[in-house]
Amino acid sequence: MTEKLRHIGVAERRARLALRQRLAVAARAASPEEVAGSLVALHGTDPATVYLAVGARLADAGKTVAEVDRALYEDRALVRMHGMRHTVFVFPTELAAVVHASTGLAIATKARAGLIKDMTTGSDGRLTEDWLAEVEASALAALARRGQATVNELTRDEPRLKEQFTYGAGKSYESPQTVSSRLMRVLGVEGQVVRGRPLGSWTSSQFRWAVAPPHPELPPAEAQPELLRRWLVACGPATEGDLKWWTGWKVTDVRRALAAIGAVAVSLDDGVTGYVAAGDEGPAAGPSSPWAALLPGLDPTAMGWQERDWYLAPGLRSALFDRSGNVGPTVWWDGRVVGGWAQRASGEVVWRLLQPEGVGREALDAISTEAARLQTWLAPTRVTPRFRTPLERELSSG
Repeated sequence: MTEKLRHIGVAERRARLALRQRLAVAARAASPEEVAGSLVALHGTDPATVYLAVGARLADAGKTVAEVDRALYEDRALVRMHGMRHTVFVFPTELAAVVHASTGLAIATKARAGLIKDMTTGSDGRLTEDWLAEVEASALAALARRGQATVNELTRDEPRLKEQFTYGAGKSYESPQTVSSRLMRVLGVEGQVVRGRPLGSWTSSQFRWAVAPPHPELPPAEAQPELLRRWLVACGPATEGDLKWWTGWKVTDVRRALAAIGAVAVSLDDGVTGYVAAGDEGPAAGPSSPWAALLPGLDPTAMGWQERDWYLAPGLRSALFDRSGNVGPTVWWDGRVVGGWAQRASGEVVWRLLQPEGVGREALDAISTEAARLQTWLAPTRVTPRFRTPLERELSSG
């Protein structure tokens, strides 16, 4: 007889989310390191997301910018690097080796092969693989001497970085590309360089580069189970589809890692099978009281699962997501998305409910408190999401 799987319903999933994602007031963290450790990874494609995601989860949000800067650029306890799905994330530095080996190696191999092919064919053989190796070594040496540098600064030390080649020659998308832009991306996914301090404020997307901190080289068969285990502790239960989407791995890699960590199968709503980390299948305690949160675009909680119906009603997606599937700023009440928010040019944080069912006076007061909290620590900074969504555009223009 097949053993019946323990069922974890929507209410329990939302309770787990509240505490493990540091969203309930009582679960807020004391430092960015605690936030990143709890969530495993913070989306870094939009630089502001890192700060806004941390600020929503800190007990003292007023210290957000100073504390994130300290963790990233002074203590180096956090590192911004390419990870899952070829996306930029901020991780605890201790995870750099795990992320690189579990997700970066395969991406890096393809990225380098693509650069060499495009560069050699797009320059009529003028730029060769041996030439690239020489330029690369020179650029890394210059970066090591400088500590941190922009691409423009590196081209002063190694002018050959400015060489161009034709990408997609003869195709409709033909365009000139510079060696520096492609090479730095390849070095990033290879784990040789990481993003350093931005040129401007914490909202700036123009970064300096730095040589990556040294880390051990792990075999993928060891790194993948470790990354999956950490993610299941933070986000479980999750389906195979969730895991494949979040990691960017093949389903065979997901299944192999699940088996390696002894993940436990559970049943979810609609007869779907999910997985939790070993020892985590028991009933989970929830927060002592309902909670509200204003999370930024690309927040790791809103983007944490591929299958999101248990916390985000399908009817809300057209207003809250852009055409590429990037989520915008969201308003949460007790474990589900109920609306969105934006910041106007005046600095005012405004929000709108899209799913008012079950949102009473207590919820409205709590959401208003969170909006005021966010507006206070943002002032006088103005933040515009990199990926804009219909509701965010509408609210910010009012």
